[in-house]
Amino acid sequence: MIRVESLGKLYRIGPRKIHTTLRDTIAINFDNFTQRRYKKSHNLEGADAEHIWALKDVSFEVKKGEVVGIIGRNGAGKSTLLKILSRITPPTEGYVHLYGRVGSLLEVGTGFQSELTGRENIYLNGIFLGMKKSEIGRKFDEIVAFSEIERFIDTPIKHYSSGMYVRLAFAVAAHLEPEILIVDEVLAVGDTAFQKKCLERVEAMAKEGRTVLLVSHNMASILQLSSNVMLLDRGRVVKFGEKRSVVSAYLSNNNVVTGEAELDDSNARGKAKFTKIYVRDEAGEASKDIAYENPFYIVVEYEVRAKVDRLFVGLMVSNIENVAVFHTDAYDMTDGRYGIQGEIGHHRASVRIPGALLSPGKYYVSEIGLWSPDFIHHHLLTGSLMSFEITSSHIKPSGSLVLRPKWEWFSE
Repeated sequence: MIRVESLGKLYRIGPRKIHTTLRDTIAINFDNFTQRRYKKSHNLEGADAEHIWALKDVSFEVKKGEVVGIIGRNGAGKSTLLKILSRITPPTEGYVHLYGRVGSLLEVGTGFQSELTGRENIYLNGIFLGMKKSEIGRKFDEIVAFSEIERFIDTPIKHYSSGMYVRLAFAVAAHLEPEILIVDEVLAVGDTAFQKKCLERVEAMAKEGRTVLLVSHNMASILQLSSNVMLLDRGRVVKFGEKRSVVSAYLSNNNVVTGEAELDDSNARGKAKFTKIYVRDEAGEASKDIAYENPFYIVVEYEVRAKVDRLFVGLMVSNIENVAVFHTDAYDMTDGRYGIQGEIGHHRASVRIPGALLSPGKYYVSEIGLWSPDFIHHHLLTGSLMSFEITSSHIKPSGSLVLRPKWEWFSE
């Protein structure tokens, strides 16, 4: 359904030059023209200081009924690629072959007019998105029901809340019937319940055999909806294939240190701060890969700058879908222990994770915190702070399964 060959997009950056005379303008335009001809004929890789390749040498194919997730850092070229596929902007070089009607959900609500009512904007926006008036009329009730704003459908949308606005906009866009659907981050609209509804709608369209290209920074959505994933970096395709391996490669290279990481103390405002986090095995050796059957330790190093009577530490571990797997802390008063060392100086604290518990796969320490019993936080860090991997030679990673405990069974 989609075939892209050697696609490239060159943009001019920096302020626009103002030329005061016709002679200057003609000379500059002629020079720009000859430079473009020269670069194109010589197939130059880069551009000068005033230009940047947003995409370069991008080639791929997408089959009918396939859902492809597109991931990458901000500025990787994801939105530029979708705009070219949606015929919003032309490529500088290369070719795009699309076989079927294309529907784009790039900027939800583009084309809405604030003085018009919700009813009028459904027709206006639907026409902008390529729907016929009769088609909009046939789907009108379904669009309104999906948006859940029936009471306000004849109210000018300038009186709508932002949530109502995006609900109506997505409802219109989601009821297109294209052979190819292009989606850019619009699954993040509305509240949690509506996001789930949007996700289910896109999933249903995929099951109907439509080809879908989906850009999102939500790895859980990418893994749930996609059959294959494309990773872009600096305008080039770095990896394209099985979704879990591509997502894992993206997260591994996304400034996430594997096995050991120095910690940022810029937001440490209390009497203690973290300095380092790492994983070590049962023998005490630092390791980034842990065999499934073996226990291991997550260790944090911290510095106490002013004595604290009681100090507590906690951490959260998440999987590659950014789903929290477990949270553990040293706040344990059942056996007379009250947290960790609070004397001035450098200290270590560790938690032992039993073997044969986590399913093979990649995991991340996604949050760590130091606090006092009165819940004053001395240092709190969130994000993909440090990663490690559970490995096995006989157990393969299986979907989103997180826990795979090896417990004792009995037969009676």
